[in-house]
Amino acid sequence: MACVYLGVGSNINREHYIQLALDILAKAFGALTVSSVYRSEAIGFDGDDFYNLVVLIETDQSVAELFKFLRDVEFCHGRPIDATKSSGRTIDLDILSYDDWVGDFEGVQLPRAEILYNAFVLRPLAEIAPQVKHPVDGRTYSELWKNFDKQTQRLSRVS
Repeated sequence: MACVYLGVGSNINREHYIQLALDILAKAFGALTVSSVYRSEAIGFDGDDFYNLVVLIETDQSVAELFKFLRDVEFCHGRPIDATKSSGRTIDLDILSYDDWVGDFEGVQLPRAEILYNAFVLRPLAEIAPQVKHPVDGRTYSELWKNFDKQTQRLSRVS
């Protein structure tokens, strides 16, 4: 079984779709390790703030199978087929890392680059996996968060 960290986000009817995503993931993968939810500004486009979190799952699915499952969930819950990266989302599900794999796996780049430059990904990772090392950088997520320039992106925990 692979340990996979997933990014989960929404900026449309956020509470509903975050809970729906968590329910779907729990049904598909069993017990989840879930970070706190964080509010962040939309990056790269003018839109409502996002709620973001990170979830740890264990799976025996291949990267391609998991990617297809996650996209199917997004498409079934309002993601347009032609959606661009810079657009609102009901549910946004991204594979952040898959064990300690590095490289391009069936069209999925691992680990996901935004781990190192988006607070809404790094902060929740540091919360649930503080001692896990980034497979390329080599520092722990806790160390990466400690050294992250927190003035560059607004981020607040959602109660």
